[in-house]
Amino acid sequence: MTINEASERYSIPIEVLKEYESWGLCNEVEKVMGSWHYDESDIERLSTIMTLHDIGFSNEDVEKYMRLLTRGKSTENERLQMLECKRNGTLDEIHFKEKQLDRLDYLRFAMKNNNNNI
Repeated sequence: MTINEASERYSIPIEVLKEYESWGLCNEVEKVMGSWHYDESDIERLSTIMTLHDIGFSNEDVEKYMRLLTRGKSTENERLQMLECKRNGTLDEIHFKEKQLDRLDYLRFAMKNNNNNI
């Protein structure tokens, strides 16, 4: 399938597909008459790329992860470490947001109880 067909069928932005092509990560993508043709394994990799973008990986981290993925099982620990790092960062963000909510709730509570000194 062409880049436009892949973009439409799987709701993958053209920019992501072009970025994927520029990395040269998959041997399965075949270039025919100036356009790329994607097979099912490409779509699986693109799904992983979209997931990595969705969870907040930078373009550089996505590329690094995908390069490791193409090297196989031997890179599993490094990829897991990248995911753990992102997970820990996300948890830190959640805890920070929880503290913000506590402070907001305190201010709302104080205001509702006519404590105008706040």
